[in-house]
Amino acid sequence: MDSPDAPPSSANTSEDLHNAQQENVPGEKLVALEREPTHVKQFWKLRMRPADDDDTRDWWFACTAIPLLAATTGPLANVMSIAALVVPWRNNFNPAYPGEDPYSKGFDDPHWCIALNAVSLVCGFVGNIFLLFNFTRRVRYIVALPMTIILWYFATGILIGITVSMDRYVPPHRPEQTYSQGYWHAIIAAILYLVSSMMLMVNMMGYFLGHYPQHFDLTDEQRNLILQTMLFFIWLAGGAGVFSTVIGWSYVDALYFCDVTVLTVGFGDLYPTDDAGRGLVFPYSVGGIIMLGLMVGSIRRFAQELGHDKVIKNHFEKRRVRTVERSVSSSFELEERQAQLKRTLDHGHRPVISAPFDLKDRAITFDLDKAVEPKPKLKRLNHSHKPLKSGFKMLRRVGSRQPKILVLREEKDRFTAMRDIQHGTVKFKQYSALTMSIIAFGLLWCGGAVVFWQAEQGQQQMSYFEALYFCYVSLLTIGYGDLSPKSNAGKPFFIVWSLIAVPTMTILISDMGDTVIASFKRGTFTLADWTVLPKAGIWRAFLEKHPVLLRWLQNNENKAAARKRLTEGFRVGPEDGDEEEKNAMPPTLEELADGDGLDEHELARKLALAIRRTATDLKAEEPRRYSYEEWVEYTRLIRFSSKSKGEVEEEEEEEGLIEWDWIGIDSPMLAEQTESEWLLDRLCESLNRYMSRQVPDSVKVRRRSLVVSRRASKSGDGPVG
Repeated sequence: MDSPDAPPSSANTSEDLHNAQQENVPGEKLVALEREPTHVKQFWKLRMRPADDDDTRDWWFACTAIPLLAATTGPLANVMSIAALVVPWRNNFNPAYPGEDPYSKGFDDPHWCIALNAVSLVCGFVGNIFLLFNFTRRVRYIVALPMTIILWYFATGILIGITVSMDRYVPPHRPEQTYSQGYWHAIIAAILYLVSSMMLMVNMMGYFLGHYPQHFDLTDEQRNLILQTMLFFIWLAGGAGVFSTVIGWSYVDALYFCDVTVLTVGFGDLYPTDDAGRGLVFPYSVGGIIMLGLMVGSIRRFAQELGHDKVIKNHFEKRRVRTVERSVSSSFELEERQAQLKRTLDHGHRPVISAPFDLKDRAITFDLDKAVEPKPKLKRLNHSHKPLKSGFKMLRRVGSRQPKILVLREEKDRFTAMRDIQHGTVKFKQYSALTMSIIAFGLLWCGGAVVFWQAEQGQQQMSYFEALYFCYVSLLTIGYGDLSPKSNAGKPFFIVWSLIAVPTMTILISDMGDTVIASFKRGTFTLADWTVLPKAGIWRAFLEKHPVLLRWLQNNENKAAARKRLTEGFRVGPEDGDEEEKNAMPPTLEELADGDGLDEHELARKLALAIRRTATDLKAEEPRRYSYEEWVEYTRLIRFSSKSKGEVEEEEEEEGLIEWDWIGIDSPMLAEQTESEWLLDRLCESLNRYMSRQVPDSVKVRRRSLVVSRRASKSGDGPVG
């Protein structure tokens, strides 16, 4: 016990400890209560947790997803802000092409606009550096995050101020002038800074409310995503500067060209016209595509990890809890349980989950008058009948085998329910990811079409249907070139939209590969197996999937074989080959309830064979999932080496053949390992225990004395004994 003078970790800790002691809470729970950090700062409803706090975390989206989103939108806002600074915000139309944005030329902005624009870029860049230092823990969370939020709000306010002032005091003179791409880049940068700051404020609010400690809970894979995102935007902005210098484009046109090149869209509206620019395309496009592929792969893995940890596991746990709630949690007497089972079967149906019961809580009575020697069956010839050796042995079969069969049937029901939960969760995982990707694709497709429809209507009279067609061609990176953004507002928006939409489309195709494409692939393989490329054993696999048809064919075959034997004069009865085949088949519930009566050496031989089988199963492409009967057999092999045969039989009589609840929190189906890995570990542990038991006691004593002597000699005390 800890000292009673230890300081409480929070205002409620001492009260919780007192209540736990009053309720006789086990020692582990008391320790868990006392492990709360002792330096949590609490003001009113605010509860600020330290960085070394290992307590539970919630608000998982604010804790993990928001920092990653901010790490993506922040550098993108910096790129947009650079484009807003290096080009003028107003253009003069070319008299030869009046009203056409692609041929307009810029003229100088007021000095105050350029100066404030530079200050906004500095604020945004420094805020991004503080965010990076926060991720790497170079600067404390409580210092770095407020600095990032404040600086990005400053950048937002400055950009909003100068865009409004420009439109109010020095707007372009229509129709000879218009706003350039730089002006729209500034508006997009202001929106990105504002959205990023608001997201980080949600993250900070979660910290102040005590939902997680004062650091970003990121894995190495997520930190790699942040690094890849920053490097990609550096590559994009740096490449735009190089192409702008070499080819002579404006920086915003070069940025648009780099975006179209890296995303492999290739509209053809901008392309290098000299050998120097064409030569630069070789290394730049390869490097950009590689970076984009790495970034998209990391985003997909993050989305899968986030969905698995927070959505899939919650769905799995809810289904498991609902299944547990449908089962009866109280114990019944054996007679009542048997009567309930009989009533259920008399109605022609059986519940999915049978009511669990504990054999330790029952006193089973035996009827001595009914424990009589069975009468001989006159139908079998040359059958010898042995006398009843022990009345108690017969009573044990009457009194214990029937409850064990009930236990096995109940456990198999729960096992089947857990299998159904597993299969349902796999389908839910696949199709929920596909559904989210389809929704994101639809929003980006239809929403982007609305923006392009409005932005390009004045330049090329684009209809909404044409905008849908343009967005679809761009999402699939087809890029016919018949339609492309031409307005000064459309090109900046296309850069941001495409950097979000094209990776989303890639993730959608990947999710379709796990569902729709996989189903189509299985269908083509099945068609080939039955037609042009027949597969060996295809009929057997088909019959195993349809047990009713298989049993009908087997019954007809057995009847035909019996008629043949009678015609030829052979005796009716099991042959040696049939008996061997029966022994090779998986055991039934009745056989498992009876027990095979094997000694330890035979069980050890079966243990070695089981280890070899599970090791072979690990090499399979698809993880092996075992039947309930196989699990019972493996559990017996795991258990026998730890106890004597009598103890194992007694434990099986009291607790059943399985040591866990299949739909409980201790189920092996909830383990992170595959079933083959889990079983192989336990079987190897059982083999190790069995081998240790075979060592004579004299050898064990000698080994322990040698170990003690070696430790004593290393410590300098000399040999012992």
